[in-house]
Amino acid sequence: MPKPALRRAVAVTSALAGALALGPAAVPAHATTPLNYAALGDSYSAASGVLPVDASNLVCLRSTANYPHVIAARSGARLTDVTCGAAQTKDFTGSQYPGVAPQADAVGADTGLVTLTIGGNDNGTFIGAMLACGSAGILSGGKGSPCKDTYGTSFDDAVDAKTYPALKNALRAVRAKAPNARVAVLGYPWITPATADPSCFARLPVASGDVPYLHALQAHLNAVVQRAAAETGATYVDFSEASEGHDACQAVGTRWIEPLLFGQNIVPVHPNALGEQRMAERTMSVLGLG
Repeated sequence: MPKPALRRAVAVTSALAGALALGPAAVPAHATTPLNYAALGDSYSAASGVLPVDASNLVCLRSTANYPHVIAARSGARLTDVTCGAAQTKDFTGSQYPGVAPQADAVGADTGLVTLTIGGNDNGTFIGAMLACGSAGILSGGKGSPCKDTYGTSFDDAVDAKTYPALKNALRAVRAKAPNARVAVLGYPWITPATADPSCFARLPVASGDVPYLHALQAHLNAVVQRAAAETGATYVDFSEASEGHDACQAVGTRWIEPLLFGQNIVPVHPNALGEQRMAERTMSVLGLG
């Protein structure tokens, strides 16, 4: 073979060998097998009231703009979303509605990530407290603390006595079915400010003395959720600082939670689309997801 031809052959062979050697290393990280991601939880995870609604399961009032969908879209994870409005801890191991499988059935040995919010519906903590305090606030004209005066520590007592052990059982059920998964339990973003805002009463009719009462109840619930997460090997995603100043009394575009009256969601006192996005971003930051 003439020398020029030989040199060309050597060059082509070297280039091909180099390309083959670099090939596997050049594959971008996102081209690997997607992370199997299961989203469980209640209406704060389902984004009940945020459009568009997932037409595959209307009874759960699940949004395709909820934080699990945001996380999956941004991380490239393969999402199985079984979040459901009004879910309680018992619905992880039992059917919430006819034809709706227990939520823990969505996880398995190949699940790499699980996210959830749960506990707020147990014992009627959220809906019971909001309805009780809202009704009392209207009757009192926003004065005093009629809800606290009537119910005292009853909501908190139920959180300690009933919600806490139920949370641990639910998280243990998830862990048993998904032993290899990273489980992230999200706290609930603030619904009320820490102190009363008189301009908010028309939208969130809670008496001035009951605003801090509800705020403290939510802080207590979140602390119990955090405790249960720690005791079952889950990661807790804290929103106590991140959601400060984004409660239901804030203006549109600032608030993450819609008020009881005159809000923009079809389901009041729940996260709006902005809130779901921020919940996703905070969760991804805590978990180190790109």
